Amino acid sequence: MRVFTKRTSAFFAALAIGGVSLAFAGVYNSAQGQRWWGYVKYLASDELQGRETGSEGHRKAAAYVADQFQQDGLKPAGTDGYIQPVPFIVIKVDQERSKAALVEHGKATPLISGEDVLFSSRCEWPRPVNAPMVFIGYGISAPSAAYDDLKGVDLKGKIAVILSGAGPSNVSGNLRAHASHERWQFLKAAGALGVVSIANPALMDIPWSRMRNNASQPGMLLEEPALQDTAGEQVALAVNPEKAEKFFAGSGHTFAEILAAGQKGEALPHFPLPASLKVEAAVSKSNVVSQNIAGILPGRDPALESQYVVMTAHVDHLGVGNPIHGDAIFNGAMDNASGVASLLEIAKEAKESGNRPKRSILFVVVTGEEKGLLGSKYFAAHPTVPEHSMIADINIDMFLPIVPLHVLTVYGLGESTLGATVRKIAEEHGLEVQDDPQPSRNVFIRSDQYNFILHGIPSVACKVGAKPGSKEEKQETEWLHSRYHAPSDDVNQPVDLGAAALFNQIMMQSAWAVADTQQRPTWRQDSFFRRFAVE
Repeated sequence: MRVFTKRTSAFFAALAIGGVSLAFAGVYNSAQGQRWWGYVKYLASDELQGRETGSEGHRKAAAYVADQFQQDGLKPAGTDGYIQPVPFIVIKVDQERSKAALVEHGKATPLISGEDVLFSSRCEWPRPVNAPMVFIGYGISAPSAAYDDLKGVDLKGKIAVILSGAGPSNVSGNLRAHASHERWQFLKAAGALGVVSIANPALMDIPWSRMRNNASQPGMLLEEPALQDTAGEQVALAVNPEKAEKFFAGSGHTFAEILAAGQKGEALPHFPLPASLKVEAAVSKSNVVSQNIAGILPGRDPALESQYVVMTAHVDHLGVGNPIHGDAIFNGAMDNASGVASLLEIAKEAKESGNRPKRSILFVVVTGEEKGLLGSKYFAAHPTVPEHSMIADINIDMFLPIVPLHVLTVYGLGESTLGATVRKIAEEHGLEVQDDPQPSRNVFIRSDQYNFILHGIPSVACKVGAKPGSKEEKQETEWLHSRYHAPSDDVNQPVDLGAAALFNQIMMQSAWAVADTQQRPTWRQDSFFRRFAVE
């Protein structure tokens, strides 16, 4: 059991009386980090077989989280105790048996699955398709920023080809990110049959070789039709950037030219491609039910306890796949056993302190993040508390305590007053705080906070940060290239337990400060995401 210091007790006492004076920098010790690591070690153990959404390993992880919530005195907040069942459609694409070809003047040039292209497992592939292609730049429609790649382009019955993972520099990063999230809805309205995406290699988190290795793993859609973002999509193909030139042959343009302009954030040309695309995917479908897990730490103020500060993390990972260096279990220690362990540690500390904030804290551990943020999408659409009672979301996903914590990265830092609260607490701990240092990677819409944002709830996601050009940034980049979505993201990697313990304290103190402040967090007037606010 953790021994609480006088400083720790002072921290909880300050919160208990509603104070936000944080003169307790450095309140953490090795016991906190060790206990956090103990949670990670179980969740990332081989026993759980990588916690694939809907798998027996995931069910065991969900049961473990629910049991910890119960031990820590949280009230059940699922629809079945702590559990909220989430029904999925499972899509399995046989990459080797799936066929693609470029067709020009009646001649078909095969595209090798795995080498040239990969078939998306988030598309239902309802029938074989043979259709013309049109290159439409980034595929971003953002009329509010006077930018629209779809304007004046005939896409009816055609396949849109885009440069993904990038965008025009004259459109703000968050608007670009949101527009990329909505891309298929605009393309479908324009009559497109599907999308061919060519990644900007400078912005790829993992190399093509690992994407190819992981392509055998199943994709999923939520069973509920209203929650299926890709409904109507007949083609969804990813192209190896090293093989992309063949798509542009005879068009008067080269991929090298397109990529050079894209890396500068310039507007890209729109033009028809000479070849049509012929595709036929080998697909099998099934159904599965997975689990969200939710628990409530009740607030102490009768006037505010029916409002909730939400803390989220996803428990699913990639399960068992093709071996890399002889290891086939994708344990997901940092992604995201680490974030779930943080929620468990915070719940445990709350119980041991005996103190509760004025508002309630809603802990939500979601499934299906790796399938397209689907568990949080389901929870946000079907919350187990009144939707408008959720005043903020603090999301913890792959926060990477692999270096000492001197810099805190806060995604969404400048979007709402919630960011200012986190900044104040982190700075009281002597940390430097930064917004997203690489906005072109669209991180703010790539984790579960985004589904709460779309329901108008101010949200942030936080991680151990690194200054651009620093050795810590190089370590993070190396981690992404070598361990992200690989079996080597296991418990046999260097981790800074002190950084984890301090990070968890900052997240807890941030949640408590929001819960104890009379005014709810609000979107800033100039935030793009203010448009989703519920007035």
